[in-house]
Amino acid sequence: MAGAKNHDYHILPPNIWPLFGSFAAFVMAIGAVRWMHDDIYNFGPLIFAIGLSAVSLTFFAWWGNVIKEAHEGHHTPVVQLHMRYGMILFIASEVMFFVGWFWSWFDFSLFPQPIEIVDGVVTNYIGQEGAAALLQWPPKGIEVLNAFELPLLNTMILLCSGTTITWAHHSLIHGDRKSMITGLWLTIILGALFSSIQAYEYSVAPFPFAGINYSSAFYMATGFHGFHVLVGTIFLIVCLARAYKGHFTPQQHFGFEAAAWYWHFVDVVWLFLFIVVYVWGGWGAPVH
Repeated sequence: MAGAKNHDYHILPPNIWPLFGSFAAFVMAIGAVRWMHDDIYNFGPLIFAIGLSAVSLTFFAWWGNVIKEAHEGHHTPVVQLHMRYGMILFIASEVMFFVGWFWSWFDFSLFPQPIEIVDGVVTNYIGQEGAAALLQWPPKGIEVLNAFELPLLNTMILLCSGTTITWAHHSLIHGDRKSMITGLWLTIILGALFSSIQAYEYSVAPFPFAGINYSSAFYMATGFHGFHVLVGTIFLIVCLARAYKGHFTPQQHFGFEAAAWYWHFVDVVWLFLFIVVYVWGGWGAPVH
């Protein structure tokens, strides 16, 4: 019969959300640019908020359609396989994102440079001391956070959260929904605890947010990781809400699997951050 489906692939019907999401992201970017620059009308925050709201609406509606497609039986084994490939590529792109922060950290630490002032403009700002004293890392005069206090505690919290999400995943595979929900709750609580401790750590950090490349590199690397923890926590909260609705089955649970993969990625990145930034990067410096 003409038009009959004789393959396992899912041919998507026309959808407004990709186009809507593109315009929403553009509006959000314009708002962010105006917010970060002088804006005599002060419309930047408003434009950014409108764009962010539209992007959030896109997420909610578009992913809602994906869930609906799964319940309608469109996510065949072949489709699920390709969705897994997509998630793997997304995580790979996130890995390269963090490579950039690690690259800058190693560049600053392995090849420290003195302050250079050209035409009254600072071009290589490491610290406030003399040039001879700045050829070290961390820069002279910088107190660092004790890696074996709050950072070590957060490391243990994330490692524990990796075990609870794995427990939840295996419980789902074996049809134990009660244990799956318990594991999700524990992982979400541990993720929220990690974010709270990191926020407190920032509030007591002995170095400023900007002004020297040590603090800039530190906050960019750990801050973007913290943002990913927040995103992962939201991801798990959505999975928890879906679990209460009975959405996942042992045979079909890609949404849960993607969240678990993302959370393990967050765990691994933090281990590198803890070793490179907190332990190795602050070695020999005065501890706050």
